[in-house]
Amino acid sequence: MRRIKGSPNEEDTCSSPSRDDHVPVYTLVLVLVLSVCTRFYKITEPPHVCWDETHFGKMGSYYINRTFFFDVHPPLGKMLIGLAGYLTGYDGTFPFIKPGDKYEHHNYWGMRAFCAALGSCLPPFACLIVLELSHSTPAALIAASLLIFDTGCITLSQYILLDPILMCFIMGSVLCMVRFNTHRLRPFSFSWWFWLLLTGVCLSGSLGVKFVGLFVILLVGINTVFDLWRLLGDLSLSLLDFGKHLLARVFGLIMLPLFLYTTIFAVHFIVLNRSGPGDGFFSSAFQSRLIGNNLHNASIPEYLAYGSVITVKNLRIAGGYLHSHWHLYPEGVGAHQQQVTAYLHKDYNNLWLIHTAQESITPVPFLSSAHLIFFIRTTRNLHSHFHEAPLTKKHLQVTGYGINGSGDVNDLWQVEVCGGKKGDPVKVLRSKVRFLHRSTGCVLGSSGKTLPKWGWEQVEVTCSPYVKETPNTQWNIEDHINPKLPNISLSVLKPTFLEILWESHIVMIRGNSGLKPKDNEMNSKPWHWPINYQGLRFSGVNETEYRVYLLGNPVIWWLNLLSLALFVLMLTVASLGGGMLLLGWLLHYLPFYIMGRILYYHHYFPAMLFSSMLTGLSKCFYLFHPLSYGMRGPLAQDPASSMAGLKWMESWEF
Repeated sequence: MRRIKGSPNEEDTCSSPSRDDHVPVYTLVLVLVLSVCTRFYKITEPPHVCWDETHFGKMGSYYINRTFFFDVHPPLGKMLIGLAGYLTGYDGTFPFIKPGDKYEHHNYWGMRAFCAALGSCLPPFACLIVLELSHSTPAALIAASLLIFDTGCITLSQYILLDPILMCFIMGSVLCMVRFNTHRLRPFSFSWWFWLLLTGVCLSGSLGVKFVGLFVILLVGINTVFDLWRLLGDLSLSLLDFGKHLLARVFGLIMLPLFLYTTIFAVHFIVLNRSGPGDGFFSSAFQSRLIGNNLHNASIPEYLAYGSVITVKNLRIAGGYLHSHWHLYPEGVGAHQQQVTAYLHKDYNNLWLIHTAQESITPVPFLSSAHLIFFIRTTRNLHSHFHEAPLTKKHLQVTGYGINGSGDVNDLWQVEVCGGKKGDPVKVLRSKVRFLHRSTGCVLGSSGKTLPKWGWEQVEVTCSPYVKETPNTQWNIEDHINPKLPNISLSVLKPTFLEILWESHIVMIRGNSGLKPKDNEMNSKPWHWPINYQGLRFSGVNETEYRVYLLGNPVIWWLNLLSLALFVLMLTVASLGGGMLLLGWLLHYLPFYIMGRILYYHHYFPAMLFSSMLTGLSKCFYLFHPLSYGMRGPLAQDPASSMAGLKWMESWEF
């Protein structure tokens, strides 16, 4: 029988050349078969949308239709879901409106099967990782079994979600890292380069799915720093050779992942070239590259004039369009007047009419810096006064006030072209402008804060008393309608790839930080997760519905928690190869305590992978713990010894 052989590691105290550093092929195949069976069983049930399939299934459809959208995560996971759907016959027409919607005739199984296939890789990966660290087949099988039969891992792997894709890349990164470590005595060999470069590939995949991938990058980075420190202390190694090692790791673990990560975005931008629901999150220049967007290859008047109908976009990334609707601010929130907000999507209520405040104007009615204007929307004027803003209490409230252009002196705004001088014209898209409130001296801005439900969860607009120029108080004119003026082409304003790459990351980061719990929404706490305190409903509520509930196997999770405590208590992780796994658990768990965004139970599962592998390693600790804490009685060669059968090498003297 051919066997898969683990690489020798002279520092592992659990290594056995005679019996425990080999895994029979049929054992690994059995692990894979059990993993596949548990993940693919009833893969098409229920035949309706479950939980976040609403989002990620819809995003897969966007890729098939080449429609641009916005998401807080990098694009690789959604691209792979869309590709899986496309290759298995899904046409991208299902709307994915809400959980519970029936799939009917739509071919959804391919996207679920793709996620299940990657989820099926987790137990074999865990088996191989623990085998490399402990050279113990029982320990490896224990770790694999915990993941095979964990109900939470099974549930997460069976639906159209990013989690199984992310966890597959994380585990792949760890496996490649430990395999690379075992080849350190054969530097620059083919296998050494193979595992180094494959580690870099998996790291780029981890980060390309979710920013949580940064945690495994940090884990590999710490391992690499210690590895380089060990090489630097090796007096038999010349500085030239050390430089080669350093450059190899820089190439394989930094340059290659960055190149692949950037390539993911290049493909993302090429595929999603049509206007869609994500346009409004990005700058006007970004939108001009999207087919179907009103700015794509558009021709509009270049200079702003009185009588123009315009949209005004805040230059803060994801700052939104200046917007007003008929709804009023509720009682107790400033003046009971019409709401003014920033809205992230294209909308009719983003259109504003520019009206002159001067008694007379020149024959050519162009708007320029230092001019006074009214903004008119839904027959009301843009207005500010000495009332607190709804959320940013040190700022002033902005409202819609007056009737058909008639109001009061608090409706006057002075135009200022940033970086310009008095009399400079306002150019569409290119001019950065500010609007100074004539009566109070404050400046119109978007705070970036999300209003409660009474504000339709749109972005707060305020008048800031801090007049320093910032993106929050800078605006550009995007749409411009004025049939009396000549048009110019906007094609010259398309941004470069690096500009849209940078902007995409700023938008994603700010989008992540803006994910706050909504009213009455359940917000999971990090301390809930290791104890399996509360799961997450995937589908169904009452007894007549098909119900799916995400909850880890309590026996497995509580055993994992006990194993974690055991490792910390005994302080033996370094000798067991478990130090890296414990560090992996800490890196994938502790950062959630300082995150300001909303958290969910499923965020713990990457950390759970590491705790399960630690549980497998704890068997190795149990066998050899007398070495650390002392022994009495017969020596190891005596069958009555507490260490009987554990003297796997003649050179071990216990």
